[in-house]
Amino acid sequence: MLTDIRVLETDVYVSRETARESLKFGNVIVDNCLYCHARVTVENARGHVADGWGAIFLMDMWGWPSAAVSHVDREVALQRVTEAFAQNLSRSRDYAHPLSVFMEAERDLPAIAGSVAGGLGAQESIPPLAALISASPLDMALHDAFGNVNGIHTYQGYGPEFMRFDLGAYLGPGFKGRYISDYLISAATPRLPVFHLVGGLDQIHKDELTGADDDLPRSLEDWIERDGLFCFKVKLRGNDLSWDLERFLHVVTVVRELATIVPCPPVFSVDTNEQCESAEYIVEFLRRLAEQDAPAFDALLYVEQPVTRNLAANPHDMRAVARLKPVILDEGLASLQDFDLALTLGWSGIALKTCKCHSKDLLFVCLAEQRGIPYTVQDLTNPGLALLHSVGFAARTHPLVGVETNSRQYFPATSAAEASVHPDIFSVKEGFVRTDSLYGSGFGFRTDEIPRPIFRSSHSRPRGSDVRVDGRDSLRLE
Repeated sequence: MLTDIRVLETDVYVSRETARESLKFGNVIVDNCLYCHARVTVENARGHVADGWGAIFLMDMWGWPSAAVSHVDREVALQRVTEAFAQNLSRSRDYAHPLSVFMEAERDLPAIAGSVAGGLGAQESIPPLAALISASPLDMALHDAFGNVNGIHTYQGYGPEFMRFDLGAYLGPGFKGRYISDYLISAATPRLPVFHLVGGLDQIHKDELTGADDDLPRSLEDWIERDGLFCFKVKLRGNDLSWDLERFLHVVTVVRELATIVPCPPVFSVDTNEQCESAEYIVEFLRRLAEQDAPAFDALLYVEQPVTRNLAANPHDMRAVARLKPVILDEGLASLQDFDLALTLGWSGIALKTCKCHSKDLLFVCLAEQRGIPYTVQDLTNPGLALLHSVGFAARTHPLVGVETNSRQYFPATSAAEASVHPDIFSVKEGFVRTDSLYGSGFGFRTDEIPRPIFRSSHSRPRGSDVRVDGRDSLRLE
């Protein structure tokens, strides 16, 4: 097809971003994180050339928790995988749809990760999820470039007019004659409810005057009053049942006290980030919650990833949880095989993050929609372009209730450039963000209007795959 693309060059930029306040999930505390931008330049079969952009946090603490490999070494590893994948992608010379380009390149990702781990002398291999994180900004940029070079919004390019193959090529004969566009919303949802994160260290009341000293909200009460929030994701410990119950009910109480200022009845989810030793822990949590506060139990939409991500090695039977509340797989979802295994183990649905790669997320959506499986769209606390991408993805699909926008809580300064062009995505009103600003070609980022220096310098650089920096406490990959 004349709209098919080939990659001409790739660039990767890495900066270190500092959190406004510490983010605690599971047994991890995040105070700073590497932020990766990627640019992919493509040519279509008509000979037109355009850039596309992507971004993601290289959050090894989430994608690769390890006692055997240090945080410093894991950060270096994820950077190097991104660099190597960029170079590998730039060697692709065949014209194809971006989904095919990525899925072909992904075949080399395990070998790339293995080579990086060996070069560092790491005591364990790089997990598939961490490798996907490293590849994801390039996959995102590839799809953005596809839309830009063809003068279409990228989500218009997932039907037979732009794809020479149907979903049967990747999802099997049951999807013969079906296309990604069959499972997407043709016009973006204009408003999305926002899930607000209540991290393990987050302050609940106004009189808890520790942490950041700026003009942004500093407690859950402040956030609700300012943003009209009604959707909440509460981080639990997963190994202290009394604390978890008290924490959740504390949050529920505060939300109820402010219910008159929000537009919709409040809803909740809980997430232990794998800290439960067994499914029985979360079953007991749910039973006690129902006994102590039935309305709070009713308002709980789902439970997220209570047990370890390694489904094959630890095949916990989740059916007892699912009988009480939907149980959503997050860290355990990195492949199509993970999806199938999770369903056999009784998981109810899946969590999609753009760090799992846009191409893979599209396939997961098609699987979930076809099988009637609920899914959520979450953002890995991603700022800037990464958040724009996540919100845009949620606006074109059918996730449970809404989308996470956690970076406005923990990394707001990182998004300042993008917020100047897309204010209604980075600012919540009456519990919603608006998607109207995501227009134009590609993913609708409008990078030519965003005052971020790397978006200005891309066309003046030498050709060829390289790794560069944006000048703010940045790291260069050698």
